[in-house]
Amino acid sequence: MTSVHSDNLSTTSSNTPSADSLSSPPLWIPSAERIENSNMFKFMALANDQIPDIQIKDYAALHQWSIEQPEDFWSLMWQYAEITPALPRGLSKPEVLSTQGNFIETQWFRNQQLNFAENLLQRRDEKSALISCGEPELNNGQDRSISYRELYSQVAKLAASLKSIGIEKGDRVAAFMPNTQETVIAMLATTSLGAIWSSCSPDFGLQGVIDRFGQIEPKVLFTTDGYFYGGKTLDSLIKVAAISNKLTSLEQIIVIPHVQLESRELDISELEPLKPDVITWHEALDNSSEQIEFVHVPFSHPLYIMYSSGTTGAPKCIVHSVGGTLLQHAKELRLHTDLKADDTIFYYSTCGWMMWNWLVSSLSTGATVVLYDGSPFYPSGHCLWQMSDRHKVSIFGTSAKYIAALEKAQIKPMQDYPLTELKAVLSTGSPLAHESFDYAYCDIKADICLSSISGGTDIISCFALGNPILPVYRGELQCAGLGMAVSIFDDQAKPVLQQKGELVCTQPFPSCPIGFWQDKGNQKFHEAYFDRFDNVWAQGDYGELSIHQNQHNGLIIHGRSDAVLNPGGVRIGTAEIYRQVEKLDQVIESIAIGQQWQDDVRVVLFVVLAPNEVLDESLIQLIRSTIRANTTPRHVPSKIIQVADIPRTISGKIVELAVRTVVHNEIVKNTDALKNPDALNLFKNLPELQV
Repeated sequence: MTSVHSDNLSTTSSNTPSADSLSSPPLWIPSAERIENSNMFKFMALANDQIPDIQIKDYAALHQWSIEQPEDFWSLMWQYAEITPALPRGLSKPEVLSTQGNFIETQWFRNQQLNFAENLLQRRDEKSALISCGEPELNNGQDRSISYRELYSQVAKLAASLKSIGIEKGDRVAAFMPNTQETVIAMLATTSLGAIWSSCSPDFGLQGVIDRFGQIEPKVLFTTDGYFYGGKTLDSLIKVAAISNKLTSLEQIIVIPHVQLESRELDISELEPLKPDVITWHEALDNSSEQIEFVHVPFSHPLYIMYSSGTTGAPKCIVHSVGGTLLQHAKELRLHTDLKADDTIFYYSTCGWMMWNWLVSSLSTGATVVLYDGSPFYPSGHCLWQMSDRHKVSIFGTSAKYIAALEKAQIKPMQDYPLTELKAVLSTGSPLAHESFDYAYCDIKADICLSSISGGTDIISCFALGNPILPVYRGELQCAGLGMAVSIFDDQAKPVLQQKGELVCTQPFPSCPIGFWQDKGNQKFHEAYFDRFDNVWAQGDYGELSIHQNQHNGLIIHGRSDAVLNPGGVRIGTAEIYRQVEKLDQVIESIAIGQQWQDDVRVVLFVVLAPNEVLDESLIQLIRSTIRANTTPRHVPSKIIQVADIPRTISGKIVELAVRTVVHNEIVKNTDALKNPDALNLFKNLPELQV
């Protein structure tokens, strides 16, 4: 572990730390050299050089300036990220930010025009832009690489093809695709024309896809012939035929060979009876176009349509802007992730999760992006680390559940791979357990910035995330993002420190959604985020701000607000229970809900056990004593029940609300939003919950 020299970075703080925070030393501290070479440090120097009357010496001061002077901060970020076209000189503050005092009606850079794809395709040389990897069956186990020059060329050809069938600004293009380089090319071609991109991964259920794409009425659908997962080859075209029959807006389907990667004569007979014109990927690229005519659109023009999980009803179609997405991702990738042109970045994701969109924005830095499609544990839990070692990945992104699963499987990448280039590991999807922090530094690599990040599809970015110039503390997210006025509110809408409450953002930010698709008067949009606190964004996370001596505020996420347990009127975050239960070797995974019982709420815990383990009385008592010893008596479940599986969304998040709904004999409205909807049956009419 290396240390910070005080003459390089001041970490003073006016907050008085608690005894608890003082007793918890950091797990990692960046060296002075790493700090000075970081993009964050260079950005701080740029701010000091170009902004009059400021002298920023540490991250706390930088963050405070970024929320007090958002016009200056976001304009400087535009300059630092070399977004094209460059901002005109002498831009007035109202031209950067116009609020009228209303969060929803805020306008950013209202007179600026730009193109998203153009900013991701500024580099056009022979450096690898994308490396596509997957399970051994994919391309006979051979990874595919495409250079920035070739990427531009293929986007040019596909954009010309889309333009020839009439795709133009504002049209929707959808993808039912695995995570491949063709998916990225299709997105870039779409957005180069000012059209709007939306994607689902091929493991979505039929109704789940129709519920999403049916609302946005796409003109074109990209798909593959099939995909691989867990050693199985799965067909996509049968499902696409059914989807197409429901999407009357479709004018063309473009089929990419994936299962038959080298085939130019795809069997698309299943799609021939369909109304839309059906062509292959090779046909779509069969033209002589070499240049892209980038269509410039306003900063707030729609770029992506993302979707809420849809487990409580029809998925909400969340519309994100061109400028807001680009600028926010530039900040998070360059500054908070410290991504540089010579880096190779990987994030395990599907095309149905916002982390795919976030990852692909890395092209704007000129870095190499590694794509992986398939199971992260097939043929073994080593597959992602073998891939990372092969391609010298420097930034490795994954989910908290994956890191916990590695530890359970006793996989120790540090022992098996050199990982010399690895400088950061990112985790999201759910809170990263304290024990997973220990595992990462003991068994992955000691000298990494372990960044637990938190945000969501709602903002296509993060409220809290990593920082290359700050220490890493066990169980904490390092900091709130620059330009994000993050706070924790109690029930009276008062900001609190070292106290659990609602994670909110009190000021507008560029990646705030434009709204929901076809939501007149922003009614549903307002209900989703602004009903709880007036003119303040409520994210729906239950969190806490921590304090450390000579340090900024870190954050702890305790779970989703709507999943918070409330026995006896005391609010408990589910992550607090999961952390204790899942560190037991006997337990693979767990899910906790609050069951209405005798005019109160009782905590019910469901556990998935390791093979050959049985939930007998001794294990029940071990689980209860472990929870009681490390939390409070209120956290101890009234009932502990063994189940074979836990329902989760397509992106892998467990769904407490759906389980709670089933336990209370109510109907889950949209099971197509789940990856394994049959698992809900395991929670129906359980006799243990009737007494």
